[in-house]
Order: sequence, then structure tokens, then C-alpha cells
Amino acid sequence: MLGNGHGANLLTRIASFESVNMPRPRRHLALGLIFTCALVPLAAKGADDAAQRATRTPHVVFVTGDCEYRSEVTMPMIAKILETHHGMRTSIAYAVDEKTGERAPKYLANIEGLDALASADLAVFFIRFRQLPDAQLKQILDYASSGKPAVGLRTATHSFRYSGGPNAKWNDGFGQEVFGQRWIHHHGHDSSTNVYVAVGDHPICRGLAPQFHARSWLYHVVPLVGDCTPLLLGGAVKGETPRKDGATFGTVNPVAWTKMRGDARTFFTTLGHPQDFADESMRRLLVNGIYWALGREAQIPAGGTNVEIVGEYVPPPTTRAVPDPTLRPDPERSYAVEDEGSPLASGN
Repeated sequence: MLGNGHGANLLTRIASFESVNMPRPRRHLALGLIFTCALVPLAAKGADDAAQRATRTPHVVFVTGDCEYRSEVTMPMIAKILETHHGMRTSIAYAVDEKTGERAPKYLANIEGLDALASADLAVFFIRFRQLPDAQLKQILDYASSGKPAVGLRTATHSFRYSGGPNAKWNDGFGQEVFGQRWIHHHGHDSSTNVYVAVGDHPICRGLAPQFHARSWLYHVVPLVGDCTPLLLGGAVKGETPRKDGATFGTVNPVAWTKMRGDARTFFTTLGHPQDFADESMRRLLVNGIYWALGREAQIPAGGTNVEIVGEYVPPPTTRAVPDPTLRPDPERSYAVEDEGSPLASGN
């Protein structure tokens, strides 16, 4: 909880943020040219597909591989919750070292299991600085332009880091156009975040504590790109635990928001540290967000979704986010998307 003095100061800054950044009706910013041509023809098809998805058991595909926040551990935990408590079908794609065949989040050049995206009703992305081969990148881009919903966590704003060539545009472009922002900066690994629910009547916010603390250090994301609606805001806290006086520093920033891409729904949160998921509000935020993205917000109870952990969850330590230098792009490799008929293929 926020302390009386400094907490009130944070709420004042949050109110100021809302007055500037959250007018009603929601702001409609122009989508980037990369996605515009792809999304408009797919709008009607996306609406039809959404109606069909609402009547069948949803297939949720988690795409993991983030180098630091252990998505290969946290996302399977969420998948078990979806399968056990909500009857959903899930698949998980992992970063795998091609030489050893072992899961290796710091291996940037391969994610196994992306074929599942072809039958996905929703994709959840928690990846960071990938340098995928053309065929795998195309599977992700094809999904992003399919009109289906997407959910992203934390480092998905900077999912890719190509050193050059045509695909380097996705280093910033994927995060901006799909999720609403690229990587900018954060408030420091030795900090954490006080989280405040800003839109309490939104279905995604059902059952969340009005205020809670997250171990994630705050990402700077304003101004958001596209048709975005901030739902939760955060203030940076010096230290890894909440201060008794509620003191925060820096600029208030959204930590969760929705984005509309034509008829396609996107939910994103910059939270995602392994310790965050020990908090019921964090797990509920993500599961509620998945329901909303699927167009099933009517199924979210007033008290929020059931997010009881299946089995045991012990938050793993983060890993140092320094990619293996041997995984830098091969100068002999072409990073061009060969299929120029891809909805997202562009020379821009």
C-alpha cells in the first residue's frame, strides 16, 4: 500500500497523467504504414474469426525466450492455470539450442514450437532480442497480421534485435505496431514498482487489488503508439520492496494497457519479473487479459478469474541479460523475408 504523504503525491501525479494521456473517448493515433495495409483488408475476416473463436475451446500459444525474466518457467505456470481452471488448450514454444537440443533462453536464433501459431486463437509473447531465421520470423509476423488477438509481456516491446538488413525494422516496429511501444529505457534494476489500478471498471481489472507492489522495475513507455487505453499505472520505487512511506520517483507510466489493431485486440503489460507472479493480482491481470483478448470478457467474474497456482511455484532468479556474443547474426545469412506475398512483407 502507498503511504499517506508520498502515496497521495503519487496519486496526484497519476491524476495528472490521466488528464493528459487518458481522455475520453480514447485517443486514436495513426497506425504505422507497415501494418496499415495489412490490417484493413483483414478487418472483416478478423471479426468473423472472432465470432467463431468465442464458441470453441480456445487454443493459447505461449512464445517464450527472453534471456532474463525466465519466461520459460513463468509462462508454463500460467498455462497450467488456463488448462486446469479454465479448460483452455495451450502450447508453449521455447528457445532451443540447435546444437544441443536443450532449452536455452539465451540462444537467440531458434524457437521451437512456432508451428502451433497456425492453429492459435491467441498468442502470448514473452521474448526478447531474438535473431530468428526468416522462416520463424515469418510465422510470427503472419500471426501478427492475421487479425487474431495478441498478449505481450515486458520485453516483447523489444522482441527482436537484428543488426541490419530488411528485418531490422522489426526491432522497433514489432513492439510499436503490435503492442503499442518499443524499448525506450527503465528505472534501474535496483528499483521496483508501486502499481495503481486506473480504470477499475474495465473487465481486465476485475478482482485486482486497487494497489499492489511489483518487483519489476518500471519501464518508460509514454507516449503509447496507436489506439491504446492505459489500465494500470506505476510509480518507480527505490529498492526491491515497497517503502513504508510510499515514496516513488521519476515519471508515472502505464504498466498495463489494451490496444486495438483494427478488430484485433491486444493486451500488454510491462510487468513480468518472476517474483511478480507470486502475487495473485499479477496472475489475475494476465489471465483476465487473456480472456479479454479472446473476446470472452463476459466470462470474467466480478471477483476476477481463478488464478490458484497448480502445484508449486517458486519464483526463479533472473539471469543476466547479456546475449552470447557467438549468437550475433551471421554476415552470410540473409534476413530478408523471402515470401513477398506475406501481409507484412515491406521494403519500408
